[in-house]
Amino acid sequence: MDFMTDQDVQKYREDGYVVLDGLLTAQECDELRQRMSEIVDRMDVPEHCRTTFSTYHDEQLKTQMQGNADYFITSGDKIRFFFEKGVFDDKGEFIVPKQRSVNKVGHALHAYEPLYKKVTHSPNVQGIAKKLGLSTPVILQSMYIFKQPGIGGEVTPHQDATFLYTEPLGRVMGLWIALEDATVNNGCLWFIPGSQNSGISRRMVRTPEGTFPLTDFIGREQTYDEEKFVPTPVKKGGVVLIHGEVVHRSAENMSEDSRHVYTFHIMEAQETRWSPDNWLQPTEELPFPPLYTK
Repeated sequence: MDFMTDQDVQKYREDGYVVLDGLLTAQECDELRQRMSEIVDRMDVPEHCRTTFSTYHDEQLKTQMQGNADYFITSGDKIRFFFEKGVFDDKGEFIVPKQRSVNKVGHALHAYEPLYKKVTHSPNVQGIAKKLGLSTPVILQSMYIFKQPGIGGEVTPHQDATFLYTEPLGRVMGLWIALEDATVNNGCLWFIPGSQNSGISRRMVRTPEGTFPLTDFIGREQTYDEEKFVPTPVKKGGVVLIHGEVVHRSAENMSEDSRHVYTFHIMEAQETRWSPDNWLQPTEELPFPPLYTK
């Protein structure tokens, strides 16, 4: 029996997203969370976060911003750490516990961490791709998102294709796996059903080499009707399939519960052009790996 039903496929096609319960067991979720705890315990905090206070504030701020941008744009084939706002003091020391400081870890967990690689290539994930008719799917990137209690920031309305652009559109899908219950209180996703049919209005692109900032936006984000957003709670172990053009967001996490998630994006590579202007690019060290394994 297929993990994904024909009804699930129909809902994904119509709404641009669908929730599938039980992709992972509770034990598998806990193992992924435990492994991430170990990774964070051993992490090296990037140098641009360890800035010391300077009277030359504008110059320091520019240096930090450039460091942040370079750290991000070169993270596609690495495992790197991205922090919540306000977790460091002027000397670059933590003012909150280390485990509560991280916003996300990305973008190549699927390549270098065995537990995450196993989940990414699992029979159920491969089965989902086959059920949707993908012939040559590749893995673009992966992230672990923490949504920390009380400080987990808002993610504003967006479309993934803004950042992961293909020609033609419609070739990218996100898989968003809840490692804890994702609820309205702790920052679950909200979607505008059917919004994947309206195209995209802006793109994030690399700027010419040697210029700053390293990325910029073409076009502008639309204004969306708040009334159209539908909350999408997910039980621990469930997965949300996210069409690359569907509009979605998540609110701040003002609860006392975290909302840990493992998420990754796949692309149908057959007859698809990956834009060379995207921030994320395959490298010699890590070409986009095929999803299907023998």
